[in-house]
Amino acid sequence: MSERVVLAYSGGLDTSVAIPYLAEKMGAEVVCVAVDLGQGGEDMAAIQQRAVDCGAVESVVVDAKEEFAADFCVPALQANALYMDRYPLVSSLSRPLIVKHLVSAAKRFGGTIVSHGCTGKGNDQVRFEAGLAALAPDLRVVAPARDFAWTRDKAIEYAEAKGLPIETSKKNPFSIDQNLWGRAVETGFLEDIWNGPTEDVYSYTGDPAEPREPDEVVITFEQGVPVAIDGRALTPYQVVDELNRRAGAHGVGRIDLVEDRLVGIKSREVYEAPGAVALITAHMELENVTVERDLARFKRGVDQRWGELVYDGLWFSPLKSALDALIAEAQKHVSGDIRMTLHGGRATVTGRRSEDSLYDFSLATYDTGDTFDQSLAKGFVQLFSLPTKIAAARDAKKG
Repeated sequence: MSERVVLAYSGGLDTSVAIPYLAEKMGAEVVCVAVDLGQGGEDMAAIQQRAVDCGAVESVVVDAKEEFAADFCVPALQANALYMDRYPLVSSLSRPLIVKHLVSAAKRFGGTIVSHGCTGKGNDQVRFEAGLAALAPDLRVVAPARDFAWTRDKAIEYAEAKGLPIETSKKNPFSIDQNLWGRAVETGFLEDIWNGPTEDVYSYTGDPAEPREPDEVVITFEQGVPVAIDGRALTPYQVVDELNRRAGAHGVGRIDLVEDRLVGIKSREVYEAPGAVALITAHMELENVTVERDLARFKRGVDQRWGELVYDGLWFSPLKSALDALIAEAQKHVSGDIRMTLHGGRATVTGRRSEDSLYDFSLATYDTGDTFDQSLAKGFVQLFSLPTKIAAARDAKKG
């Protein structure tokens, strides 16, 4: 009996080419697993059929939209996760969930090998294989693009020679990965970092320079989880989906970034993440209102490390699990409403309210009714400055 390879299938060039290539190279049957992560504009039924047309013996589509939103996007939101302070972990977040379903499919279909379309230059090979090492270390891994030195131009030629039903060609050379949390575009003319992105690169966002009427939105959070828009109760998936449309219409969330890859090289990526950017902006502001200063300061370092771990493929690591616990504790009072204006490529906070607010108007105001005892400030400043004063006096003696 032939071995079975369970392939993480996206429907794009690299994984479509992998189906007949793996069958020829390894004499194996290929089972394709496509995971619906809320990627707009893709017909999952067509992707399922494309896998069969490319030679798969089984083709499975998993509807994981709500799971992805609740169990992966929400934790990233609570961690304000922005790799290099800009990238909202679009692709990084999806990989551990895909791995989970690959392992499940391997058990269901008798797979002994797992395969993915990642190259040796990318981060995703690490994300897939570190996840597999944690969940199913007995499964072998084969990555055709990496293990057999499969270049992109060769893959295009192979696809054309085989007549594979995929859209990618030499005229359309972009590599695109998309899900509910955003869209990532690379390769082609974008590899020259002096070249600016053209409008045809974008799909989730409109041109922010086009004149439009501003869109005002109120986002409601409960313990760091977005639960409503404009007073309408929604699931996390529905919140992100609506904000992708509304913020995307105003060009919010466009990111053009030269980023530090895990494998040691720099890479130019163009991202669109309208819902993610709007939500992280809102969540950060609500934390400003509801989280005590020292906890907030410490959490910023935790957030950065959390994002780095997820970017590096360590979703299932002990350190991330420990950081999850701290972040969850910090979300206990992150409840309330944030009002934002979506316009001109920006999501701008214009109002905040929370029953758990630490903002005290009577202490903050400079007008009549001020309850802040300014007579205490002089002594506070003197004591606060004392270590610096003593150090300066010492240095003056030595100088």
